Amino acid sequence: MVKQTFPRELRLLTPETFQKVFAQPVRASSPHLTLLAIQNELTHPRLGLAIPKKALKRAVWRNRVKRLVRESFRLHQHELPPIDIVVIAKSGIRDLDNPALLQLLDKLWRTLARRSKS
Repeated sequence: MVKQTFPRELRLLTPETFQKVFAQPVRASSPHLTLLAIQNELTHPRLGLAIPKKALKRAVWRNRVKRLVRESFRLHQHELPPIDIVVIAKSGIRDLDNPALLQLLDKLWRTLARRSKS
């Protein structure tokens, strides 16, 4: 059985790892989200979140987006190649309801997996 957890090993934790992703990324974007990724030397993907106050003013809104992104990543982590991913929220994301945001993330995970393999 495949584990679908989100332990510490699946997270980008240090500023250095974020900077590596920002340096030469593969992109997948929409009007609401941008996903940046680079290959890593591990056997699994890792996730980092950048949800700025400028895009979502209230902490409740930022936390909702973070929670949904983490949940979507947790469910799709086994379909992704070993890459480091940073998810950046844009200002229009507040208008999306939860099912629409999850559907958008599904599409962006597939796009990112396809682009990072080639």
